[in-house]
Parts: sequence; C-alpha cells; structure tokens
Amino acid sequence: MPTITLNHVRAALALTMPVFDAPQAQLKMAPVPRGLSSNKPDSTPPRDAGVLALLFPNTDDLLHIVLTRRADALRGHSGQVSFPGGKRDPEDISFAATALRETCEELGICEAIEIIGELSQLYIPPSNFNVYPSVGYLPMLPRLLPAADEVAEVFTVPLDLLLDASIHREEIREFGTTKVHVPYYDLCGHKVWGATGIMLSELEHRLRVVLGE
Repeated sequence: MPTITLNHVRAALALTMPVFDAPQAQLKMAPVPRGLSSNKPDSTPPRDAGVLALLFPNTDDLLHIVLTRRADALRGHSGQVSFPGGKRDPEDISFAATALRETCEELGICEAIEIIGELSQLYIPPSNFNVYPSVGYLPMLPRLLPAADEVAEVFTVPLDLLLDASIHREEIREFGTTKVHVPYYDLCGHKVWGATGIMLSELEHRLRVVLGE
C-alpha cells in the first residue's frame, strides 16, 4: 500500500471531470436505496454548513486525518463520527471560514490551518443541510481542547488506511419501514457512515486516481 504524501493530496483535490467523477465516488458509500438525494423540501430552503477534513503528519510520519464522535446529547446526528464543522454564520466570508471557526470552537485548534483544497458539496436530507467540505493541513497537531457539549471523542487515523479494502463494510439498518443497505468504513473500531463516509469516499477515490490504483 503506497504512502500518501501531501503532494498526492493536493493533486487529488485538483482533479476535475472527465478525469474524476465525484458523484460516482460519493455513491460508493451512499446508503441503498436512498442514494445521493438532491430532493430538497420545497417549503424549507436548505441551510449551509462547512466542515474540515484536517490532515497532519503524525509521529509515524504518515498523514493522519482528524475525526470526532459527536456528543450523544446533540439533537442532530448524535453519536455519529463526523468532521469538525457546522452551520455557516452570516459573518463567515466563505465555507472554509465556517469550517475553521467551527474547528476552533469544537476542538480548540485555532492555529493558522492551510486550506489545500475542497471536496464536493453534499446535501444531507435528514438535517436539510448543504455541506461544503474543506481540506486543511497543519504541520503539527496542537493540544486538543474538545468542547464537551459537542464532542464526545476525538481520534485520528492514517490517511493510507482509506486504501485498505478490508475496512469497507456494510450493514442493514431500518429507517421506518424501509431496510437500507448502509456501507461504512471500519476505522480503528469506529463505524464511519452517512455524510462523513460519503465525503471520505470521494477523498479515497481521488487519491486512487492519483496513485494509479
């Protein structure tokens, strides 16, 4: 399995059609039969949010990605693994600014994070959010100060792990009366599915193109 470098990531994020089909990459981790929905409620305009996929070199000299487990007391997506991020505020000048502000609030990481690119916008039907993911880089991860009311756990995983086929799993869940096949990543014992899994799938397959896999 190749070692992913920051240059690989930069090249992967720069890919566009027809070399790379982002919706198809996202679909690989989308629930079936729900898929990637673009059906937005007519009466309620979707809200906008920014999230941050933060990369840093760990002590093993591998690029790691920062993930959080949301607090169980939160109303939306409680207990799920996610990227730091949240709703865009009127004063945020960009979705990257939203992601950086939320990362500071949630994890206490307020250093100058370098934004190296973006992933594709994703609509989340259950919460009616349009999510805009940014990818950032820090040369060293500072001491974390998680906000206890929002974050139950913070963990990091090697970015290389996304290329390991053995972490791809699937389970059947019931949503109302519908049985849904839900793909997920098993990342160090954490089930990563839903919107976060879909965003990671896009990143994974961008990297596969760059690495020739």
